[in-house]
Amino acid sequence: MREWLALMDNYLLLKLLHVLSATVLMGTGTGIAFFMFMVSRSENFAAISLTAKHVILADWVFTTPAVLVQCITGVLLMQVLGYSYSSIWFFWVASVFILIGLCWLPVVYIQYRLKQCAETVLEDESALTDFRRWMGLWMMLGVPAFLAMLVVFWLMIFKPFPVL
Repeated sequence: MREWLALMDNYLLLKLLHVLSATVLMGTGTGIAFFMFMVSRSENFAAISLTAKHVILADWVFTTPAVLVQCITGVLLMQVLGYSYSSIWFFWVASVFILIGLCWLPVVYIQYRLKQCAETVLEDESALTDFRRWMGLWMMLGVPAFLAMLVVFWLMIFKPFPVL
């Protein structure tokens, strides 16, 4: 009985950490996207530069640790629950999670470029074309990443495929 209670305590703690880190990922990602998109529309390049600086910081302080916690708690939950790494469900979860990462990593770089372009536009308006190009690419990667995050939530909640 004690072993079962200890297992459940570990499970519930892992599940809590997993859900909290997913919440941080979704919340930070949505907040970053909203503020970066809104400020980019203002064409106030001092505000864009400052917002990009804070967006970059938020990615390092919130998003990066949340991704690491997701990976660690996900693996531990798979083990505690006895889910199979060769299941169709895990294949889809891992594939979509990797897709999100493949979108997110360039977005982090692009945010540095957006900050740099915003600072340059303040002195040389010819950098406006570069800013708009980088912002378009940022959006092209951000939208699929956001939609893919919704898919991961769906996979986690509904588990539409066998997990064993």
